[in-house]
Amino acid sequence: MSQPSPGDELWCRRFRPAKNPAARLVCLPHAGGSASFFLSVAAALSPEIDVLAIQYPGRQDRRAEPPIDDMAILADRLHGVLRRQPGLPVTLFGHSLGATLAFEVARRLEADGDVPVRLFASGRRAPSAHRGEAAHRSDASIMAEVRRLSGTASELLGDEELMRAAIPALRADYKAAETYRCAPDVTVGCPVTVLTGDNDPKTTLDEAKAWGRHTTGALDLQVFPGGHFFISDQSAEVMAVVKQHFRDEGVRFAD
Repeated sequence: MSQPSPGDELWCRRFRPAKNPAARLVCLPHAGGSASFFLSVAAALSPEIDVLAIQYPGRQDRRAEPPIDDMAILADRLHGVLRRQPGLPVTLFGHSLGATLAFEVARRLEADGDVPVRLFASGRRAPSAHRGEAAHRSDASIMAEVRRLSGTASELLGDEELMRAAIPALRADYKAAETYRCAPDVTVGCPVTVLTGDNDPKTTLDEAKAWGRHTTGALDLQVFPGGHFFISDQSAEVMAVVKQHFRDEGVRFAD
């Protein structure tokens, strides 16, 4: 582990700081999302777990920074931040764009010899399951995609000023996700738990199962009722799965 950098706190949000955590959960949000999406996760797992929610550049208090529209660059930057964090067993949790990013960060951590305990890939098809998407090419297509997914970002649609402010980050995130490519034989060594909605337009069941090609560890597939943002609609059920993971690793929760 190298020494922390003064800019690391821009990426890392600890909504419920833990004094003596047993492990760390790194949470990576969806396209257009922010660290605050994981507020409820921090509340559910503290103080036993150091919940580290990631804030990408180009949104909220980082709006003045240019967003990053390349998955490899984003993974490199985040990897550098994470390897400077205090040493703890690390589990990665990414939703949608964040799931792909978590996979790429896991690859980089493993190259350092720091194998994550587990990767939770939520609301995203396997890295090599490519679709010819191009929502990032126009404002109209970005807005149409937000409407189609009807997630937390859909609240922006009723506020034209907020939507205009959000579009640069959304465009960069969609471009990073849509231009990403991964060969079918690229793997991580950590086990992968795939969380998917049974009515998610972004991920079919077969595309979710295809994550099995990308790990030499175990694959666990959990299917929930709902669409792309089942993670919000089924938050209690999702958190039960995450908590059980930590219990299996020997973490004891007060509740």
